[in-house]
Amino acid sequence: MKTKHQFTSLQKISILLIFFFSCGIFAQETYENSISFSKSDSNLKWSPCPDFMPEGCNIAVLQGNPTEKNTDIFFKVPANAYIPAHTHTSAERMVLIAGELEVTYEGEQPQTLKEGTYAYGPAGKPHSAKCGDSPCVLFIAFEEPIDAMPIEKE
Repeated sequence: MKTKHQFTSLQKISILLIFFFSCGIFAQETYENSISFSKSDSNLKWSPCPDFMPEGCNIAVLQGNPTEKNTDIFFKVPANAYIPAHTHTSAERMVLIAGELEVTYEGEQPQTLKEGTYAYGPAGKPHSAKCGDSPCVLFIAFEEPIDAMPIEKE
């Protein structure tokens, strides 16, 4: 004997299907647009680097908001520029787009990045770099908001 509020399995499935279909009709899907940039793209907005970085250093935000997580940038320095020792709150995932860049992480041997080289920099680990005889452009993906803190020499 069924009571007033008991439903058969078929009725339960029917109610669920009606619910899911009605939600789908009213749900609006939103998608981000895809993007692509080259190092010389005229749509890039280049901004100066922090004051302790070399003169002529510039950054272009490719995707994201630098004050939030997961932002991608191009980092550009002139030929023969020295990037002083600094740290970041975030880990860095990098690919050298142009030039040749020698990077030295504290306690490690220098690594020379050539065009197309991938590199990973751990969060909080001090490092410095020297650009070679032509300008360097580095793609960097930051996991955390972007920052760069100089290492004070004692």
